[in-house]
Amino acid sequence: MATPRKSVSFSLMRTLATGCLLLIALSVQEGAAVPIGSLCRLDKSNFQQPYITNHTFMLAKEARSADNNTDVRLIGEKLFRGVHMSERCYLMKQVLNFTLEEVLLPQSDRFQPYMQEVVPFLARLSNKLSQCHIKSDDQHIQRNVQKLKDTVKKLGESGEIKAIGELDLLFMTLRNVCI
Repeated sequence: MATPRKSVSFSLMRTLATGCLLLIALSVQEGAAVPIGSLCRLDKSNFQQPYITNHTFMLAKEARSADNNTDVRLIGEKLFRGVHMSERCYLMKQVLNFTLEEVLLPQSDRFQPYMQEVVPFLARLSNKLSQCHIKSDDQHIQRNVQKLKDTVKKLGESGEIKAIGELDLLFMTLRNVCI
């Protein structure tokens, strides 16, 4: 008779322990389950490296000096129009990927030595955000990102230079919306 009682007691203890772990996990998350959007986060330490921050800002400054079109802003209020705060990191992931693939890689031979340091850094951020998705329909986000892409393409090389000149804004916005 002692064996079944021990088995029930052990099973009950295991269930209680599991429940306690679940409660601890929920309390750490302030009572909410981890949403899919939690993958849309970057660690603060990514933005606390003075060397890469300096190189990013110097690259943007150098490109801005070559930018003749001062009437157009790529990363600004229009980009976020109709986008909820909880979706902004996802939007910036899209902008980051476009900037890497369509702007920085084709222009990688320019703006040295900064470009050779900044591109791998931004690629690591992109990789860290690769699992970032939103549950809801993202048409409004895709529309805003497409407007940015169209503007860059319409301006040609000048648009690419402008996008590089706004890398400091990209950096700051990623930091503000993804940490």
